[in-house]
Amino acid sequence: MKGDRVTSTQVAEHAGVSQAAVSRVFTPGASASLKITDKVRKAATELGYRPNVLARSLITGKTHIIGLVVAYLENQFYPEAIEKLSKILQMHGYHVLVFMASNDEKTNQTVIDELLDYQVDGIITASVSMSNALTARCEAAGIPIILFNRLQDDERLSGVSSDNFRGGYKLAEFLVAAGHQRIAHIAGWKGASTQRDREAGFISGLAAHDMALFGRTEGNFHYEQAQQAARDLLAKEERPDAVFVANDHMAFAAMDVARFELGLRIPEDVSFVGYDDVALAAWPSYNLTTVRQPANRMVTETVQMLLARIDNPDATPRRISIDGPLIIRGSSKHPEEP
Repeated sequence: MKGDRVTSTQVAEHAGVSQAAVSRVFTPGASASLKITDKVRKAATELGYRPNVLARSLITGKTHIIGLVVAYLENQFYPEAIEKLSKILQMHGYHVLVFMASNDEKTNQTVIDELLDYQVDGIITASVSMSNALTARCEAAGIPIILFNRLQDDERLSGVSSDNFRGGYKLAEFLVAAGHQRIAHIAGWKGASTQRDREAGFISGLAAHDMALFGRTEGNFHYEQAQQAARDLLAKEERPDAVFVANDHMAFAAMDVARFELGLRIPEDVSFVGYDDVALAAWPSYNLTTVRQPANRMVTETVQMLLARIDNPDATPRRISIDGPLIIRGSSKHPEEP
């Protein structure tokens, strides 16, 4: 009857093959000859057949769904990274469900409940902290978690990030070599390992040259708060001559305040450096000196780590930090050539 769902048995009869052959054609990773595949897909198209993914998941115990949890998307780094993660996971036969969260435990509790309801095969969290209680719940449910662009000391959690300490150190060395004496920092959210490690590396790099921060304020990784942080630092009579902003997104906000509100020249009056190297950093409007997060390698390692944990839940958790290069552009003074 019209409107009745076409079955795999009907497709098999129409194609002149076995029902098992139809199942192999529509099962990711299963083996079927090109000739059989063409016959089955042609018959499926003619009959309007689509495999019942939910029914298959009940049989296999696998939904082939990955939950991707993101705290915020206004930072340009995350939409780019999420697109890369989604494409690679799809190549491996997985679908991605994106959940918006925060760094509030009550909100994240709700998100984890939803992920468990969907019976996802794995979870990737992008700059979202996992409490011990939430980690234990996912572990008890047999769902592996990989932290992306965030690391935690919890030995049960695998994670991938750039080498934030080393990146911060490089920026300090660069600004000191360029002759800056009053170097300030606009920090991100204090609960983020990215912020903690970038600032620690930056302070360590300054200390290696017997220098300390001239000033510090917090933008918490938000555009408007970074604008106010820039006002607080740069509107003073004795202002910094260089500012390290904890990510590019906030650096754009700080640079706009410096130029359009305070009338400062960049880099003649104040140099700016950031962290991430999002696409906008290379635009002439900002031309931002920054540390590049090696997003392609970070995404590849994250997916490989997750798939390995799905295949072997007893695999030892791993934490990886990948070094990223310093990208020198026009927002900062450059060290003089020797």
